[in-house]
Amino acid sequence: MTDTSTPDSTVSAATSTEASAPDETTEETKKSETVTSESDLFRQSEIAADYVEGLLDILDYDGDIDELVSAGRPMVEVVGGRLQPLVGQRGATLEALQELTRLAIFRATGSPSRLLLDIGGYRASRRKELAAVARNAVEKVKEHGDPVRLEPMSAFERKCVHDVVNAIPGVQSESEGVEPNRRIVVRAAD
Repeated sequence: MTDTSTPDSTVSAATSTEASAPDETTEETKKSETVTSESDLFRQSEIAADYVEGLLDILDYDGDIDELVSAGRPMVEVVGGRLQPLVGQRGATLEALQELTRLAIFRATGSPSRLLLDIGGYRASRRKELAAVARNAVEKVKEHGDPVRLEPMSAFERKCVHDVVNAIPGVQSESEGVEPNRRIVVRAAD
């Protein structure tokens, strides 16, 4: 004969303990997720670096590959000479390579990735250009009061512009349209 009253009372005690201290349990869960998450992100950057290295070998390009995790995202940076063809016009080839690398990560891990791939420092220099475009649009909005529609941009470019505009009081930005013609509209804040 089996006594079933003990497991029920144990479950009740565990439930009441969880109910009385949800903050402690939640904190412990968040800490373990953060640790796991950080190692997962680094693993994603390692997978991406291996994949990109294979592509460089196939294409017979030389470049040094740095893998890192920054701002909660896995990143791979490729530096070296003769890399402009891998960036392409307005970063189109870079975006395609980034998507292929994200697919390689998904194939290896079963989880989608927010990997950011940079080649030859393109993203850093483009970020500076976009900050100037955003500030120019803000000046026009403040001067004339009319909304300013920017040219279509990639998701990376739109985020760079949104970040600059959102840091300036009195204006706001929003994306409109459908890829590949999705663009930002900057207007006076309501």
